[in-house]
Amino acid sequence: MPGKHLFEYAVLRVVPRVEREEFINVGVILYCRSLGFLQTRYALPEARLRAFAGEELDLQEIAERLRSFERICRGRAEGGVIGQLSIAERFRWLTATRSTVVQTSCVHPGLCEDAAATLERLFAQLVQ
Repeated sequence: MPGKHLFEYAVLRVVPRVEREEFINVGVILYCRSLGFLQTRYALPEARLRAFAGEELDLQEIAERLRSFERICRGRAEGGVIGQLSIAERFRWLTATRSTVVQTSCVHPGLCEDAAATLERLFAQLVQ
């Protein structure tokens, strides 16, 4: 029987008006140190975001910000300076509190056997 691994995750949110603190969940980022796993999964529900935030919301900007989460998770040069950090430092940087249109929830822990399957399950539960 495979062992359980401690993981941490946060929900990616679009917060169109930061001062109102209203958001729509659009993704999940999951980190598992023992498996060397750091990945994100997201979707950009354009119609839902437009209905929620109006036409002034810049969906291209939001999509680029979400793609930057992917690049940083992958690391290497494509992730820029932050992508060169250790996997734990990248996760901490990505989940740091910020006042911007794309934010993360607080970090939550859990146990898993398969980090990729857990990411998919959390995405289905929290985003879809």
